[in-house]
Amino acid sequence: MENFIVSARKYRPATFETVVGQQHITGTLKNAIKNNQLAQAFLFCGPRGVGKTTCARILAKTINCTSLTAEQEACGTCESCQSFQSGHSFNFHELDAASNNSVDDIRSLIEQVRIPPQAGKYKIYIIDEVHMLSTSAFNAFLKTLEEPPSYAIFILATTEKHKILPTILSRCQIFDFNRIQVDDIANHLAKIAERENIATDNDGLHIIAQKADGGLRDALSMFDQIVSYTNRNVTYQAVIANLNILDYDYYFKLTDYLTSGDVSNTLLLFNEILNNGFDGNNFINGLAGHFRNLLVGKDNQTIQLLEVSENIKQKYLAQSNGANLGFILTALNLANQCDLNYKNSKNQRLQVELALIKMCHIPSVIQLANTATDQDQDKKKL
Repeated sequence: MENFIVSARKYRPATFETVVGQQHITGTLKNAIKNNQLAQAFLFCGPRGVGKTTCARILAKTINCTSLTAEQEACGTCESCQSFQSGHSFNFHELDAASNNSVDDIRSLIEQVRIPPQAGKYKIYIIDEVHMLSTSAFNAFLKTLEEPPSYAIFILATTEKHKILPTILSRCQIFDFNRIQVDDIANHLAKIAERENIATDNDGLHIIAQKADGGLRDALSMFDQIVSYTNRNVTYQAVIANLNILDYDYYFKLTDYLTSGDVSNTLLLFNEILNNGFDGNNFINGLAGHFRNLLVGKDNQTIQLLEVSENIKQKYLAQSNGANLGFILTALNLANQCDLNYKNSKNQRLQVELALIKMCHIPSVIQLANTATDQDQDKKKL
């Protein structure tokens, strides 16, 4: 029986072309390699799971490749690429600053830097989680970072750029990695599912992508979990059950009750949601997100801000067209206010129920306001 390899490792990009959602970074690095304008020190910063260490490794492999392709990608077959991929390259050193953060660790690194490469053009040093280095270690590293030997290249990676000394930042070429777009993550998961012969549906993959909050590694971890849970059949219902997410249908149904002023069914539906084990704060945040989606669905120019699958998007557009703009804005404000007051409330359930009851009465308030306006206009005519 073969050992299982998690998707985040099995499908880790090996070339710049396969990196997901960071084209502004990979394009710049490829041009730097092509024009022989490589900096001596790079700083890759951004949220977790977006490809910082992966890009650092790809860059390390590519700049020592002896047979670069026309697209400035590593060939993967030369001696340098083979030794890198097998983990036996003497030109590549990776240091985890979380566990090697003392002055002695940096001094040991500096001693290694003095030895030129025996084969290949560059020696590359990747320091991951560099913000964990002590102030003394940073200061010990400063001079080497500013004036390294011509063959040494440093690639620093961090999730917390603000913790790095300005003197270090000034010596690095800084690359800010973006959170990966929902569509990019969903498409990447679909490609992996196809290669692994896993049945999926688009709605389910979009839910995973949204829950990952821009981190591809988180998305792949959730994907592996759900594949095991569903026995290789990733459906929308299976995803929301496994990730403990409220079904979109609850919000669509609740909005229909709210717009019709049906207080009884609104409270009964909220009770059902609580009985299913969902937290009131998560519910009200989800409802606020639902109203936000209805709001952006009102305008053709903002429809692109709906980060949902095509099937769910059509439901949002249909409900958005039937909902009053004044209702959506007022309900969104009430949901946001409830979220702010929730944690300090001694009766949290009542806090949410009061917000829902107020939302139910929004249509009647709007109607009264419209009637009063019409009467004022009639008086002016007389």
